[in-house]
Amino acid sequence: MKKTYEIDVDCANCANKMEDAAKRTDGVKDATVNFMALKMIVEFEDGQDPKAVMKNVLKNCKKVEDDCEIYL
Repeated sequence: MKKTYEIDVDCANCANKMEDAAKRTDGVKDATVNFMALKMIVEFEDGQDPKAVMKNVLKNCKKVEDDCEIYL
């Protein structure tokens, strides 16, 4: 399953860091961040709860870019 989320991030480099952090999160099959559109597309592994996984994605993104935001 794929879902799209609005994000708030300051620069393209920060968006790349967020994308990498999201991809390393358990339950995420793939993730893409579009800095220009301020969107994150997350593909979840089968059987995963998107809400629970996204809480962990946000935590991991905050570790690399503490002022980013993902609107869940």
